[in-house]
Amino acid sequence: MMTKPESLWNNAGMDELRRNEAAGYPDHYLARVISQDKGFYHVVCGNEEIVAEISGKIRFQARQSTDYPAVGDFVMLDRPCDSSGHAIIHHILSRRSLFSRKSAGGQNDAQVVAANIDMVLICMSLNEDFNLRRLERYLALAWESGANPVVVLTKADLCEDVARKVLAVNHVALGVDVIVTSAMHEDGFASIAARIKPGDTIALIGSSGVGKSTLVNRLLYDERLATKAIREKDGRGRHTTTRRELFRLPNGGFVIDTPGMREIGMWESTEGVNKTFSDVETFFGNCRFSDCTHTSEPGCAIHEALEQGALSHKRWASYRQLMAETSYQDDKDTYLAEKTKKFKQIAKLNRQEKKKKP
Repeated sequence: MMTKPESLWNNAGMDELRRNEAAGYPDHYLARVISQDKGFYHVVCGNEEIVAEISGKIRFQARQSTDYPAVGDFVMLDRPCDSSGHAIIHHILSRRSLFSRKSAGGQNDAQVVAANIDMVLICMSLNEDFNLRRLERYLALAWESGANPVVVLTKADLCEDVARKVLAVNHVALGVDVIVTSAMHEDGFASIAARIKPGDTIALIGSSGVGKSTLVNRLLYDERLATKAIREKDGRGRHTTTRRELFRLPNGGFVIDTPGMREIGMWESTEGVNKTFSDVETFFGNCRFSDCTHTSEPGCAIHEALEQGALSHKRWASYRQLMAETSYQDDKDTYLAEKTKKFKQIAKLNRQEKKKKP
């Protein structure tokens, strides 16, 4: 009978489902991935941080990047130490959540950001980085991940119209808490720390230089991560984080710091987009036709909302763009065929409407 090492924190945050799953591997050791460096994984097993690599079976069976371990994953090892060689990861426990995006460059594969997270902190600065359309993309991916999103607006001390920008964010981040932070004050950071319970795992995402590393340092009560001053020419922070890494917080929670994202590719599922744009989709039920495409049909509630100012043109354009991306990922040919058919139906309907007019 193996004697398993006691763990201070590598199994924290596990729920009953994953505990039972881990118990199904009595000859292996539970660990959690805290960072990745090329083909090697830094994991915590028991109370020790060790280096591990995946088994040949995992490598052979992997078909996409999500089949490999990610930061935040719970894994099962063949040994609890690496003194006689790297530990081998034989199993990846099922994930309760996974934040990923489509890989840059148009490749149809995922780039995994973090696994087994409870909350996603979407960081956006209130100065030059402020971009509502990009925030909508982040929100859609966050809802899709299975974790709860929270918007964190940073660098409030560099913004002269904080209230106006917060109001604009509230209009697109429906049902999502919005926190304002500044390097000059503690209020925002204290509000974030209060939301993280022992065992919770949060992930910080956002563009380079928005202050994610500064936020991690505040939560750790330690200048663990390097930070740089903003550039004078454009007021943007300078990129410092180069890899995803999980840290244990003093209260027993966990935070995953991530490098800045330049591209935010969408996946084929529309669930996250639907939730992010729930205000837009409430108009659909008021259209004259149940299969309205909201392009040129008479009696379209979307067109009426746009004309009356109840829905902004930018918000509608953003919704259409994200839905088009997710539809194309699913099946381009089917999407185009159905759209062509629908346009023909609309043209016929418009001709009929014109004939009815005196």
